[in-house]
Amino acid sequence: MDFELLYQLLVTPTVSGCEEAGQALALKYGKRFAHRQFTDAAGNAVSTLNPEGENGILLVGHMDEIGFRVTQIRDDGMLRLQSAGGVRPRLYVGSPMQVIHEEYTSGGLKTTVVRGVAAVTDELLKKESVSDSDLVLDIGAADKKEAEEAVAVGDPVCADTAPREMMSSRLSSRALDDKAGAFVVLEAARLAAEMKVSGRVDVCTATGEETTGRGAFFAASAVRPRLAVIVDVTWASDCPGGDAGRTGDVRLGGGPVLCRSGMVSRELNRRMEEAAKALDIPLQYEVAGGRTYTDGDTVLRSCAGIPVVLVSVPLRYMHSPVEMCDVRDVENCARLIAEFIRREDGRR
Repeated sequence: MDFELLYQLLVTPTVSGCEEAGQALALKYGKRFAHRQFTDAAGNAVSTLNPEGENGILLVGHMDEIGFRVTQIRDDGMLRLQSAGGVRPRLYVGSPMQVIHEEYTSGGLKTTVVRGVAAVTDELLKKESVSDSDLVLDIGAADKKEAEEAVAVGDPVCADTAPREMMSSRLSSRALDDKAGAFVVLEAARLAAEMKVSGRVDVCTATGEETTGRGAFFAASAVRPRLAVIVDVTWASDCPGGDAGRTGDVRLGGGPVLCRSGMVSRELNRRMEEAAKALDIPLQYEVAGGRTYTDGDTVLRSCAGIPVVLVSVPLRYMHSPVEMCDVRDVENCARLIAEFIRREDGRR
């Protein structure tokens, strides 16, 4: 399996609400299998296999990542920030960060990456609780005037960490939540196309999951599928601080994770298990007493109700600049979902 797309997605900032650059990559990759593509008012990118086919299946992996937005440019050229999604501000103190500044010129849209670092102070290090408003981003500007030439209020900000290959097939990067899922749904559809499935498959790289859930709602309402497969990441328990007793024993390299929850169809879980057995892919399980806190919650409540199955990639250190996954799990998620689609092709 070619992971080049995953690496491209990971190095492309897509802070929630500013997902366009990642969506362009998704649409380009979708041309490998799609017979039709469209975007919508929420910013979703949808690639459709067999648009005239029956038995519609919606695949959803969200494109947005957690981050910040610039709220103020101070007189000294430093920037104040507001969180966009579930960031943990303490993790960013002293960390390299990047501001993505866009402006329209006569030549079109120009994007500039401005490097910075979250300032370190003794007072901040002593605080028991660090909030987004405590962070001050130093971009090296001499004063406000110089800073305003490079950035603007509202610009998205995220960690400036690149993907790093680790031992034992592990990969560390910011934004594996949920670039791994976006990659999986696109790759699963490509594999399903190679299997010559005849049913309709809509692949959505959704916007706004980390903040509003708007993308999944728009996509499900437009497509109205028979069922939906949601791909996200979930907490691995095999790391410092992990607790298998809270939601399940989930390990990197242990295979795709199915969710047992009132929000997830038990029948679809059973059929996903049959697909895994056919491919000899190991499965793991997590438990959610209520909401899954994924796009599955949104899709389930769309239209007249759409049954969902949630397939997750195990992830260490979620919502941090150093998230870690096992690429074997990513590959097996894509293979599993492609087989699930193939087996659903004859079902009405």
